[in-house]
Amino acid sequence: MLPRPVATLNGVSADRDVQPQDHAGQPPEPSRLRRAQAATAAAGIDALLVTPGPDLRYLVGYDAVALERLTCLVLPAAADPVLVVPLLEQPAAVAALGALAVEVLAWAETQDPYDLVAARLAERVSRLAVDDHMWAQKVLAFRRVFPAAEQVLAGTVLGNLRIRKSAEEIAELRAAAAAIDRVHSRVPGWLRPGRSEREVGRDIAEAILAEGHVRVDFVIVASGPNAASPHHETGDRLITAGDPVVVDIGGTTRSGYCSDATRTYAVGTPPADFLAYYEVLLEAQETACSIVAPGVPAHDVDRAARDVIAAAGYGERFVHRTGHGIGLETHEEPYLVAGNDEPLAAGMAFSIEPGIYLPGRHGARIEDIVVCTASGGERLNHRPRELVVVDG
Repeated sequence: MLPRPVATLNGVSADRDVQPQDHAGQPPEPSRLRRAQAATAAAGIDALLVTPGPDLRYLVGYDAVALERLTCLVLPAAADPVLVVPLLEQPAAVAALGALAVEVLAWAETQDPYDLVAARLAERVSRLAVDDHMWAQKVLAFRRVFPAAEQVLAGTVLGNLRIRKSAEEIAELRAAAAAIDRVHSRVPGWLRPGRSEREVGRDIAEAILAEGHVRVDFVIVASGPNAASPHHETGDRLITAGDPVVVDIGGTTRSGYCSDATRTYAVGTPPADFLAYYEVLLEAQETACSIVAPGVPAHDVDRAARDVIAAAGYGERFVHRTGHGIGLETHEEPYLVAGNDEPLAAGMAFSIEPGIYLPGRHGARIEDIVVCTASGGERLNHRPRELVVVDG
């Protein structure tokens, strides 16, 4: 549901588990750069400035590490792109780009890379788009060398390209979902009274890597009253008989695409009131998934789940949006939330994850990744959504 810093992994020590992604992967189709340039020109923007992060991976396939040294793709609306990199990163950048027609311009330690970018964009620029994840330090440095230029967010251009996944991207998301499903299939074997959430979380983190991911993005194991906190930090509480346990997990695959799936388990017989609202939650999730289709406003999916929960008397206990987009980031457009009237379109991928939370007692959430297709919604996750009861 929520990507967390890998170093903390919700309190689960995972330094030995987490493997860095390769800088060099399969470069994306050159058409991405061409479409990005066309969209930049159409938006009246002179150039995109893209530093390490999901936008850079999307455009050129380079999974660069964000450092104080500047790495930046300079993508003019009407000129050839150039990737500005520190000299010591040049070999990794060249390997990542492969045959992609992007010049690599390396800068030495005594050079000012921002001046190099300004020189490359020699003609006067009036509007520059900086990527949404650019560090403030770098945004301000670009303002220094382009003092007369208006700075806007590149997400206004790239978001419209990334929001609709290609068949190849959907295949990667399908593989990521299958990998996280395999982890969920193993979870019941780790849930038993006397084990701590942290111990279970460590087992899950290891399995996320073993089942086909290269990075563990988050592990939420929320037992008993902790299950009433949607973003609970996995801790030292010991699981006891009768506990509901919310397990929300995800990682990143070698292709850079993410998984995210939540299932709720019970260790032994859970409380009767929990069983009652779990059936409501199951209906809400099913209802929301069933209305996914091209042209349906995003907020209608949120409303479909929320109306079922509210009609059963738990409306105030559903405290978050119904879903978020997923791709090269765990959270990206589109967001299934009240007020977002953007129509769904074929190729959009997002979570559908209603929840019900009773503070101090327990809670539950069911989450699948769903792709909007021409004929409706396709769930990518296939583990049982019914409550899985583990012997307590």
